[in-house]
Amino acid sequence: MLIIAKIALGFGATLAVGGAYVFHEGVINVDVDEFRPGGSHVHVWAPATVVSLGMRVVPRHHLEQAASRVQPFLPVLREVTKELKRFPNATFVEVKDGTDHVFIGTADGKIRIDAVSDTETVHLRIPIETVDNVADRLEADAPTI
Repeated sequence: MLIIAKIALGFGATLAVGGAYVFHEGVINVDVDEFRPGGSHVHVWAPATVVSLGMRVVPRHHLEQAASRVQPFLPVLREVTKELKRFPNATFVEVKDGTDHVFIGTADGKIRIDAVSDTETVHLRIPIETVDNVADRLEADAPTI
């Protein structure tokens, strides 16, 4: 009976450490709802680590090609993410027009974009750390001049 308890403890500890690693960057949340007959309802919650993992399995030549295209913008992206980290809860754009509402800002260290209208609702949350990691990876793969 003691061996079963040790196996269960090892398995539980492995799951806890694995879960902590997978979710250490946070969660990307995409919610889209269309309010019409036959409308789409898409709700995706994924660990942000999936983006970093995905960039590791992309063929190198594709990543180098993407990095060369965005290379002129990487310094701007780097500064934007650095400044966004300084404002973990901020409103950058908020527009209300009748029943339509658009919000762009940060909330709890995530980029938050909300668009609400009579016909559809879109909510997007992306951890700022994930954007920073993507910039790091693209900068590492950008061709040197």
